[in-house]
Order: sequence, then structure tokens, then C-alpha cells
Amino acid sequence: MTEALLTPDAPAPVFTKPAARVSKPQLPALTGVRTLLAVNIMLFHFTPPHMTYLYPVIDNSYVFVGFFFLLSGYVLAYNYADRPGRLVKRDFWRARFARLYPIYLLSLVLFFTMLGAEWHARSHGQFVEGIILTPLLLQGWSPALATFWNTVAWTLSCEAAFYFAFPWIIRLQWPKSPGRLIALLLGVWCLGLVPHALYLHFNPDHLAGPTDRYSSGMWIRMLKYTPLAYACTFVGGITLAKLQACMTLATRHRAWIAGASLAAIGLFFAKAVTHVPYILMHGGFLVPLFAALVVGLSGQNIFAAAFAWKPIELLGQASYALFLLHFNFINLLRNYHVPERLHLAAYDPWISYAATLVLAIAAMQLVEKPARRAILKRRTAPAQ
Repeated sequence: MTEALLTPDAPAPVFTKPAARVSKPQLPALTGVRTLLAVNIMLFHFTPPHMTYLYPVIDNSYVFVGFFFLLSGYVLAYNYADRPGRLVKRDFWRARFARLYPIYLLSLVLFFTMLGAEWHARSHGQFVEGIILTPLLLQGWSPALATFWNTVAWTLSCEAAFYFAFPWIIRLQWPKSPGRLIALLLGVWCLGLVPHALYLHFNPDHLAGPTDRYSSGMWIRMLKYTPLAYACTFVGGITLAKLQACMTLATRHRAWIAGASLAAIGLFFAKAVTHVPYILMHGGFLVPLFAALVVGLSGQNIFAAAFAWKPIELLGQASYALFLLHFNFINLLRNYHVPERLHLAAYDPWISYAATLVLAIAAMQLVEKPARRAILKRRTAPAQ
């Protein structure tokens, strides 16, 4: 889905001339966070039974899509913002394409049969439009076609738009002081909520009751799926990386920030989530808490060590494939009654979750990594 779903390893060299660069520390805790976010989104789409205490989190895990976009801007800016020399757009975009497209193409090929359902559900004109736009990562710009072929892949349209804009965004004149960066981060967050607040006030889709995950209409789909609806969250991630770069935080301070943000997030889901309108939740209402957690986990402390546990980190590396493949794959397992045919229905949905995790890890090892290496071999070497 997003750069946030991808391991934040060293990006491709993009210098116009040789320059020394200090290698930045890896952020394994954020890789672990991606594991939990991706798994929760899978559980959101296919909720298991008997989730009494976890149900408030699982039932609202759509909010973690915004967390991914925040992480995406953060990871890109963390890796690229202070590199000497000017960002070479061609090399940057090639590196992002190598990250994004191989698994995306795999998802379209694996789930080609889903086009049968699309053919019956849409007009012929919409079907042709979807066939054209989806391989080009443009379907998310159309509220009606955003979920065409692979329901969750609209996020890739957003990510592609943000990748395209990043070389210009990062060259803007950013504030230097922590205070101004915090003010900018809060301002961008508030700006991102404006369209959702206006929707709440004017109800342009003329819905009869309060909005929820099943509400539909052109305007609500625009706010749920199109790139502009998440642009402020992505820019907020870049701002957060700038803030992180100019702060010096001791280990205990990061531990306090991580612990407090985790407690606040848990308390919100336990006590307050039902009191916040759905459309505001979808618009990034929790971004400040997510931002605090990212800062807390961007260093060494007890909470970062927990999220960086090796098994969680390994799954985090496959979280992009897990996110992109889970929806159609589990639907296919159910449509063809695979657990029943294998006499494993008593263990479902857990057997379906396990099969999806195995598929994601295999896709990462056999498709994502080899394809990325092959694409990046064609990269133009820096000038000598």
C-alpha cells in the first residue's frame, strides 16, 4: 500500500554529485507497528468471533489507513530530507516504483477472476474505465471506481500521487524550530479535518442517519478514497520527520512519549471511540496520538524494543503484501469453500489468517524483493 508498509531501508542514491552521508539508524519498531496495523485491518475486514475486549479496536481499524499515510510521509522525509545534493526525480520515482508496483501487479494477476464480479456489478462504461485506470494506479481518483478489482488498492492511488509530489514538497521552505514545526503539524491536521467537518454539517449525500462504514454516496466516497483527502496526513508525516530531526530526546523521554500515546490510544478506543463521528475518525482525528507514538518509537526504549521483536519485524517487512493481498485472497477462500473442502472449517477464520500470512511472506520473498532488485539494477549510477 504505502511506503509506511514497506521496510524503511536505505533508499536509492539520488545525488547529482558525490557527497558524504551519515547512514541513519534503522527504525525496526516502526516496522513492527506496521505488522499490527496491517493485521488489524485484515481483522477489520474479516472479524473473528469472541473479540469482546478487542472489538472496539478491530471494528474501527479503518483509522489505521491514515496512520499508514502518516508513516509514509515520515519515512520518506526521514530518509531523504537532509541528504546532500538535490533529489533526482527520475531515480526517486524509479525506487518508489520498484517498491510499489511488483506486488501490486501480482495482486491484479492473482485476482484476475474478480473482474467477473465487476462486470456484473457495473455498467460497461465503468468496467472499461476501471480496466484502464486500475493498472495505472489511477482508480482512487474516481470515487465510483476506487475499489475496482482489489478493494483495498485505492490506497496505492494515493501513495502514487504522494510519491509524485514528494520531490517538490520536500524542497519547500520548512520551519526550523520545534515550536513552529509543532504548530505547523497541528495546523495541517486541522486543515485535513475541514472537508470532513463540512460533510458532517451539510450532509451533501443526504444520508438519512449518521454515517458509518457502510454509508455510501459520491461525497463520502471522495473523502474515504481519493488522494486529496489524505494529503494533509501525508504532509503531516513529513512535518513530523522534520520535527524529529531537530529534537534531542533522551531515552526516558521517548519511553514516556511512547507509553503515554499507547495508553491514550487504548483509552480512546475503550471509552471514547463511539462518541466521535465516523467521518471525522476517517479524516484523521487520531493523527496527533499516532504522531506522538511515532516519535516515541523512533529511538531506543522499552516500547520500541517490544515493537522491534524479530518475529513482529519479519511480518512487518511483509505487511505491504499482507495488506494488498488479504482482502481478495480471503474472499476467494470463502467463495470456493476451501476450509470446508480441506476439513478445516472448525479452525476458521484462523486458518484463513494463517494462510494469508504465509502468502504475504512468500510474495515478499519470491516477488517483491527479486523484482525490486531487478528494477533498481537499471538505475543510473551517480556521476563520478
